[in-house]
Amino acid sequence: MIVRKSRGELEAMREGGKITAACHKLIAENIRPGVTTKELDALAEEFIRSKGGTPEFLGYPGQPGAPDFKGSICASPNAMIVHGIPGPYRLEEGDIISIDIGTRFEGFVTDSAWTHPVGEVSDEAKALLDVTERCLYAATEEMRVGKRFGDVGWAIQSTAEAEGYGVVRDLVSHEVGREMHGTQLPNYGEPNTGVRLKAGMTFAIEPMITLGGYEIDLDEKDLWSIYTADRSLAAHFEHTIAVTENGPWVITADESGAVRVGERESA
Repeated sequence: MIVRKSRGELEAMREGGKITAACHKLIAENIRPGVTTKELDALAEEFIRSKGGTPEFLGYPGQPGAPDFKGSICASPNAMIVHGIPGPYRLEEGDIISIDIGTRFEGFVTDSAWTHPVGEVSDEAKALLDVTERCLYAATEEMRVGKRFGDVGWAIQSTAEAEGYGVVRDLVSHEVGREMHGTQLPNYGEPNTGVRLKAGMTFAIEPMITLGGYEIDLDEKDLWSIYTADRSLAAHFEHTIAVTENGPWVITADESGAVRVGERESA
């Protein structure tokens, strides 16, 4: 069952979303060649706790046999799609790095990811980041009362595949709220199929797009990091979005007015 939130609960989630968004801004300001993903992780943890939140990913249980997650953020460079454990990896000129941040605040989780260029990157990397971000906002446009899961997935799939990119299928968008993961929402699909969206539903919409195919490969050593099977570059953009009677509300938008669809007053 998908849990629908009251207006008050959405307002509470928005407060957590502001922390997540501000943390992304801080991390973006510190991404440069030479910095390690562990250093970025430390910045994020200190910031989230200073705002009264808790890093949701730290200690998150893994699959059977895997240790609990050891970072406050996921930091996934280049062909790593998601779930990168922060550590000694030092960013290099030309890398791309996906930063995924989850914050628990006043009992609710907000979840957001962004892929950044490190210094000057290739034209193909720039294009990958651009199309992946456009996939996110195409999906956001579909997060409206009466729309269905298939409409959201198709918005992502059609945007990416029209330009020859791969849509990761074994990793999905998902319900988020008092728990980190709820009902799964695929990043592909057929229009007018699947679960119908209702006011008060909240999802972390997160297209993961590749320069190559959609097959994935789990790191058998850490049992967390997930790569593209063909080792092509991957990008990951994500927002926590609420479905409201007045349109989508981007819970994890920043304070600068970057709410691309819907506004605070529309909830």
